[in-house]
Amino acid sequence: RHSMLPRQMQRVGRDWIAHWNSSQVFSWNNPISNCIRWVGHYPWATFPLSVPFDFSANWRWPLCFGPWRQFQNSNWQLDNFTQHCCFHLSNSNMKSEGGEPSTKKRRLSGRRDTSTPEAETSSSNQKEALCLSVAHNEGNCTSKRGAIQRHWEYFCQHSRTMKTSENKATNQSNRESEAKFDFTVMSYNILSQNLLEDNSHLYKHCQQPVLIWAYRFPNILQEIKQLDADVLCLQEVQEDHYRTEIKSSLESLGYHCEYKMRTGRKPDGCAICFKTSKFSLISSSPVEFFRRDIPLLDRDNVGLVLLLQPRLHCKTSAAVCIANTHLLYNPRRGDIKLTQLAMLLAEIASVACQKDGTFCPIIICGDFNSVPGSPLYSFIKEGKLNYEGLAIGKVSGQEQFPRGQRILSIPIWPQKLGISQNCVYEIKQQQKEENTGEKMTEAKLNDTKKIVIASEKLSSKLQHHFKLSSVYSHYFPETGKPEVTTCHSRSAVTVDYIFFSAANDDVAAQPAGTEDSLNGGLKLLGRLALVTEQDLWTVNGLPNENNSSDHLPLLAEFRLIER
Repeated sequence: RHSMLPRQMQRVGRDWIAHWNSSQVFSWNNPISNCIRWVGHYPWATFPLSVPFDFSANWRWPLCFGPWRQFQNSNWQLDNFTQHCCFHLSNSNMKSEGGEPSTKKRRLSGRRDTSTPEAETSSSNQKEALCLSVAHNEGNCTSKRGAIQRHWEYFCQHSRTMKTSENKATNQSNRESEAKFDFTVMSYNILSQNLLEDNSHLYKHCQQPVLIWAYRFPNILQEIKQLDADVLCLQEVQEDHYRTEIKSSLESLGYHCEYKMRTGRKPDGCAICFKTSKFSLISSSPVEFFRRDIPLLDRDNVGLVLLLQPRLHCKTSAAVCIANTHLLYNPRRGDIKLTQLAMLLAEIASVACQKDGTFCPIIICGDFNSVPGSPLYSFIKEGKLNYEGLAIGKVSGQEQFPRGQRILSIPIWPQKLGISQNCVYEIKQQQKEENTGEKMTEAKLNDTKKIVIASEKLSSKLQHHFKLSSVYSHYFPETGKPEVTTCHSRSAVTVDYIFFSAANDDVAAQPAGTEDSLNGGLKLLGRLALVTEQDLWTVNGLPNENNSSDHLPLLAEFRLIER
């Protein structure tokens, strides 16, 4: 197809100039005989190299190169290079060329895999990751090359800076100011290294060195530092990494960490970390979705529910309930997903319930492995779901043509789970009555039978009483394009969410009926905007050189409102 190009390349090869300076990192363990792709107006033009030789990533076209003379200052990018290499474009070159080109194209799914044997990559990849990390850190003082551009979206004119309440004097006389408590919450699936290696087919578009944990963790930690959230809800936190690196690193930043590991063989879990300067811990309740005596619940996913007390000098004493989870991925097991969600909601109802029967403000974060508009998503937001005749493969909406065609059973989970169709614990209520020494009379038994019969008639209807709203709208109003929270070789969708109980005066976010079930609430002040799939592929998808997870962090700022 390019029969004339090799001859042209040989003719002008003597005029090419390869620059080398101390800021470049470009090492090869074996010769390159692949091809390079020119990032410019002709992104798909490939140029075979006739012989292997060493060169740097900065090229300058000679003035005599015919019709392509106008592109002599364009950047060259290596493509399909071997797995045993690492390189970094010098900062000076990126400055002179105006930063990273915006014309990176999504890799074709049929691209051949250049993975090397494990024996070779085990040691070399660590060196490559360190090599890339050093070069990457050199450029941290300047704007990041190829970084995803995200901005803050504010919904309140008084929220133009983050954490304004931290700087307020403790002896303020203005009652309105004293009653405000602003804080930020992040939800972030940081991609367990074990899961990354077990699902390597999802990351064929990535350069091998950027997938190494030694390269990824400093990026993730730097991202957490920059966003500086008051509460972190992290998913896919690998236990050994949490124990040796993550926990100590976050504690040095002023966080207290609570962690729940999955109950099976997968060595990751969920963590909730909060700044001790903003909150104190009232209670921590882990939730295990695996039940040995219930065949339906044979998966090892977990959740974590914390009750936090704000540290503030004002008349309000409302606690805040923070929940974090990572539901089952399998698109064909909507029955398990709904049951896991019901178990999490039951625990939240138990933790967030106050003496007057209302719920304290609630925030639920996590990777729900369900897309916006799906039955599971609608159940969270609307508080009700009639699942009669619903196929299990359609619960999460992950597949356009779902393979799970079996209809959800009625009821979905057995009675011995101890959770009602209203997603609250039944067993705890019975234990409470037994502990107080109350004995059910004949009339009470009859009433109970009536309740059981009524619940059986409505058993295909799930309910909860939290009246939750989503921080994100999931679509860009200007274009109608969907927001994306995760992106890899197979898909780019939204599966991560921050749900919250809106305050009565937050008309835009509050569903109907909230005032009956909530004590106060939360006002959404702002959020860190998401991006489209197209935006992500301009930086080669996720993970990449700057973003070291296949998920984006979600971040929102709230104000605690007193009832």
